[in-house]
Amino acid sequence: MLVWRLPAARCARLLQAFFSDVFFEEFSLNSIVPARLVIASRESRLAMWQAEHVRDQLIALYPQCDVQILGMTTRGDQILDRTLSKVGGKGLFVKELEVAIAEGRADLAVHSLKDVPMELPAGFMLAAVLEREDARDAFVSNVYPTLASLPAGTIVGTSSLRRQSLIAARFPELVIRPLRGNLDTRLAKLDAGEYGAIILAAAGLKRLGLAGRIAELLDPEDSLPAPGQGAMTIEIASARADLAAWLAPLNDYTTCQAVMAERTLSKSFGGSCQIPLAAFATIDGPRMRLRAMVATPDGTRVAKAEATGEAHAPHALGMQIAQALRMQDAAGILAACLVDAAASDDAAG
Repeated sequence: MLVWRLPAARCARLLQAFFSDVFFEEFSLNSIVPARLVIASRESRLAMWQAEHVRDQLIALYPQCDVQILGMTTRGDQILDRTLSKVGGKGLFVKELEVAIAEGRADLAVHSLKDVPMELPAGFMLAAVLEREDARDAFVSNVYPTLASLPAGTIVGTSSLRRQSLIAARFPELVIRPLRGNLDTRLAKLDAGEYGAIILAAAGLKRLGLAGRIAELLDPEDSLPAPGQGAMTIEIASARADLAAWLAPLNDYTTCQAVMAERTLSKSFGGSCQIPLAAFATIDGPRMRLRAMVATPDGTRVAKAEATGEAHAPHALGMQIAQALRMQDAAGILAACLVDAAASDDAAG
């Protein structure tokens, strides 16, 4: 029996302790590896790329294992005429995949971490966080070279309240409209002239070989990323200690620590899609820097905080930043967001 005592295994233990209150003293990779594993994935091109990436890594680790992908359509993929904050939040992208795991049709699910709710359903856990891609937001336009070059009145599309608030705070003269759909659908809407520009996650564009569509990468100082942006994660049933052991080598320790700080902060504020919240951690040796922001969707009220701490203590740093935001009336800002969301829902109804 080979025992993994590398940082990846330590990261996996931390993930389990943080996300599911399950703590294993060690991860063991048994000499008997699975004959077959099934990965549940959304059927969008980006989601399938992510599932195939994990499949290829598993096959490299376990050549004798037959790794299959089960493509599925989620509610989040079906509802395209409303923002996520109005139709149930990020969980709409993962629920059907979790059902497939619970029913035994799949062993694991691959997600973009920023799409995973802060609270997982009972019986599930995140078993691995893969190395992070570029976490920045990307400005995409067929006409304009930069966000700052947009003329007043230009329609900018985004699916994120966070991006909406950040853009509105800097460029109140722009018109921000919801943009839903998978990556290809969003680009098609831009190409059809429905928007003058759109804001997307750089990671997805780069993963699909579409970096050439990026007109400008937005500096985190101006467009702070969402918690977990650019990172992929693997979800499994929390009872599957054997599977957790097999997945442990896929963990990236640095990414794991950074996103844990970000998600700790987000979780402390409820982690809702109705909250424009940003959090981004970077690690330099033994030190971690965490920056965060909460704001109203119109960008008129903003609270920002940042601090550095020990990289091996991401939870403590996340809670420290949460407290710093609360001292800037973050609770009042977020309460205003929820009131606005309720009023918007009433008006729509």
